[in-house]
Amino acid sequence: MHIDQSILDKVNEWLTPTFDNDTQNQIKEMMTTSPKNLEESFYKNLEFGTGGMRGIMGVGTNRINKYTLGKNTQGISEYLKKSFPGEDLKVVIAYDCRHNSDTLGKVVADVFSANGIKVFLFSEMRPTPELSFALKHLNCHAGIVLTASHNPPEYNGYKVYWQDGGQLVPPQDGEIIEVIERLKYSEINFEANESLIEYISTEVDEAFAESTVANASFNTSASAKSGLKIVYTSLHGTSIKMVPNVLTKAGYTDVNIVPEQAEPNGDFPTVVSPNPEEPEALTMALALAEKLNADIVFGTDPDSDRLGVAVRDTQNNMLLLNGNQTMVIMTHYLLEQWQKAGKINGKQFIGSTIVSTPMMLELASAYNVECKVGLTGFKWIAKFIKDFPELQFIGGGEESFGFMVGDAVRDKDAVGAILLMCEIAAQAKENNSSVYEYLQQMYVDYGFYKEHLISLTKKGIEGANEIKQMMVDLRENPLAEINGQRVIMVEDYQNATAKNLLSGEVETLTVPKSNVLIYYLEDGSKICARPSGTEPKIKFYFSVNCAIESLSDLPEAEKQLDQKIKNIIAEMQLN
Repeated sequence: MHIDQSILDKVNEWLTPTFDNDTQNQIKEMMTTSPKNLEESFYKNLEFGTGGMRGIMGVGTNRINKYTLGKNTQGISEYLKKSFPGEDLKVVIAYDCRHNSDTLGKVVADVFSANGIKVFLFSEMRPTPELSFALKHLNCHAGIVLTASHNPPEYNGYKVYWQDGGQLVPPQDGEIIEVIERLKYSEINFEANESLIEYISTEVDEAFAESTVANASFNTSASAKSGLKIVYTSLHGTSIKMVPNVLTKAGYTDVNIVPEQAEPNGDFPTVVSPNPEEPEALTMALALAEKLNADIVFGTDPDSDRLGVAVRDTQNNMLLLNGNQTMVIMTHYLLEQWQKAGKINGKQFIGSTIVSTPMMLELASAYNVECKVGLTGFKWIAKFIKDFPELQFIGGGEESFGFMVGDAVRDKDAVGAILLMCEIAAQAKENNSSVYEYLQQMYVDYGFYKEHLISLTKKGIEGANEIKQMMVDLRENPLAEINGQRVIMVEDYQNATAKNLLSGEVETLTVPKSNVLIYYLEDGSKICARPSGTEPKIKFYFSVNCAIESLSDLPEAEKQLDQKIKNIIAEMQLN
């Protein structure tokens, strides 16, 4: 096969003595046996997306390896020195259960220390939210976590956090990328200064656990806590290091761990995907819940920032909640608690994202708080906290099964979210109600919102081009009508425009640019198209809603909304 000369130039650079013999031998093997794999490994450089840098592990510029991560770290080291001149620089590094995470974490620590930067390195794998907490707790300038979240086993990744505990956002990410891209691989300093590397463990664990219990506990009685039967699975990931401890500290005694999935394992052997967004991932937990007649089920992804939740419905069947549902349940509960405590005075806000349920706006209006809506990714919610210090952050989330309780952690945090959901469930059960009934009443009070997600995987170079063309078509040939409803507004976040298709008026969007399109229909429906920033996918988000008068209206309303979503999907030819 023909390989572009620009790719061959990169390959030849990696065959120089800058790179170790093992790397060079792997490249030579690919040149003779798998030129297609060679092309995929070098045709581009890995980039920072919505969740940092993620990729398949292996040799090449488009892979996660000691050189691509070393170059990132060298660039960040130089950027830190320019950003904080004269300061004694400190960073903290954590890693998850994935293959090579521990060794890659040590490589990153080596490079920072070689550049004269003090490094706190977790001695074992830890949940990602603990890294965000540790950064502020240890008064560090930056933090790194080696994780690929819920991606398949062949992936790993590199997420960068800044002083406030949140992930990098513009313009810093762009400035750092410029520094990294100017570097040559030969400029990476891998020679560790071991005296600058300090291993950390239980002292941060205890502080994180105590902070979580303080932030996510709301006067639940001891009897209510002991009366809640919980099933929990870590899906072979890092949350096993913290969730059981936090629940015990908070007073929950009936916690049943799925034993087959408790052992950390980067192969994730019992699931197709270690993603709690996928119903299959919680199969074992649901089976255990039925066996024990449990009240609630939790599952977390490998780095413990996302959580899946299942609760009993009114027929006593286990029902998997989606991310929008868990988000509005937790947000509403927090707003109730803040209101009861007399802490809402108009200077508070909740956070959400442009692809999440509009129901968050209804909750904010009802409780006289702001709802700040940003791009996909919790780094934008963390940025709101930093940019609006005059406002108190209550909580917030996004549809992709993430939530943040308060601002002690500046990233989605399954540890705190699980405890908060336990508080809600325990109090509801004590009052002869349930989480499901709590949600149903919210639909009566604020409107019945129903969301759906379609995620299309398109791998490799051809897939990337196909995704690109789909977005081009949606931009250049915008739909004027969907399912018999006129499109009244199209928001194009790449061009920073919001066009009213009825009046022709165009407004400028103030959020940072991103490759996202949102269609608004005249009946209140919302359709969003967004290529993933960290996976070879394009995602379509659907939100429909209607008003209902009473709980008895729910079954028929749900049928109508389900049919509306099906009609929209069929008309857009996405099924």
